[in-house]
Amino acid sequence: MNTAIIFALLVALMLTGMPISISLGLTVLTFLFFMTQVPIEAVALKLFTGIEKFEIMAIPFFILAGNFLTHGGVAKRMIRFATSMVGHWYGGLGLGGVLACALFAAVSGSSPATVVAIGSILMPAMVKAGFPNRFGAGVITTSGGLGILIPPSIVMVMYSVSTNTSVGALFMAGVIPGIVLATMLGMTTWYRARSNDYPRMAKASWAERLKALRESIWGLLLIVIVMGGIYSGLFTPTEAAAMSAVWAFIAAVFIYKDLGLKDVPRVLLSSANMSAMLLYIITNAVLFSFLMTSENIPQAMADAMIGTGVGVIGFLLIANILLLVAGNFMEPSSIVLILAPILFPIAVKLGIDPVHFGILMVVNMEVGMCHPPVGLNLYVASGITKMGITELTVAVWPWLLTMLVFLVIVTYWPALSLWLPRMLGMVA
Repeated sequence: MNTAIIFALLVALMLTGMPISISLGLTVLTFLFFMTQVPIEAVALKLFTGIEKFEIMAIPFFILAGNFLTHGGVAKRMIRFATSMVGHWYGGLGLGGVLACALFAAVSGSSPATVVAIGSILMPAMVKAGFPNRFGAGVITTSGGLGILIPPSIVMVMYSVSTNTSVGALFMAGVIPGIVLATMLGMTTWYRARSNDYPRMAKASWAERLKALRESIWGLLLIVIVMGGIYSGLFTPTEAAAMSAVWAFIAAVFIYKDLGLKDVPRVLLSSANMSAMLLYIITNAVLFSFLMTSENIPQAMADAMIGTGVGVIGFLLIANILLLVAGNFMEPSSIVLILAPILFPIAVKLGIDPVHFGILMVVNMEVGMCHPPVGLNLYVASGITKMGITELTVAVWPWLLTMLVFLVIVTYWPALSLWLPRMLGMVA
């Protein structure tokens, strides 16, 4: 009975248009004062210990690094390098967009940041080259989703905080699925461009490609710093996040000089605002999870679901549907923080690997960011392209369909996610 009341109250508050963090907080307070005997002292202690995790420090650092890169001209150099490599194929600028999004995702950790950084530069160029607005919008909106799958990923850090899964293992598990999804989105882009005979660019010489690589290398070095540092054991994911923020600052201000020292306070303030918002959501989600656990709700739900005889295949199907439906109303961080503590115990009882389940959740978040009514990438792309949400929804459907096919593959083929972390000895 308590379970039904909790979720009914949470959904009712969210449907009023109230921010997720406030809805969570009010639900927790209502539950705390009227429906449970948990002592206030225990809640206060959990409030501090729940967010006193070293991994959480990675979030503001990755946000700061992403903001330095977004404002610091790294994106335009990555686009130049990407288009020099694949621009001569059908839909060359579109393919360059997919590759540029994949590269920028590997240094930013955020999908909206990837859409803004790549889309604001590439979209006008695509329209000028003769591509339809819808084609460019579809490519950038969906490829921007790679920002949370290709490591580093802020959403993976959220999942790690919620489930105590290794952030390093999650980062490594996202590499191959990220490459596969980028390839599938590229193939969809190429096929649609070839079918409609969209323009191609002149083939770049190897000298031009090397020049573009040299110009973008300082930004691309972030991939080596983060992934190489974690893989080699030189530093933890949180320390890698701090290093990436420092390097992004150096690259934007002193190497590329696209960002002046006078602009740094603005970037710091923007990053602080975003970090504070996420940390507030995390705080309320930690309390929500604690109160549910104290009432034994996730364990009871796990026992009930397993008691119905649902197997791994059935549970994964239910989890995907639930996550996709949640994507209609909430943004990724909130979904992970609310649903991971509920679904995770069931997944573990069924013998599903925690790292594989984390990647499955992240891919669901990617899909959710690209469809209405709350798809963050849609709203960001709408601001760039000046297209309505309805028109954008029609524009993204071929790539969204590709993402759904990929979701099925990643759900039922765990080896795709687990092969690399197993090779590195990060998971059993």
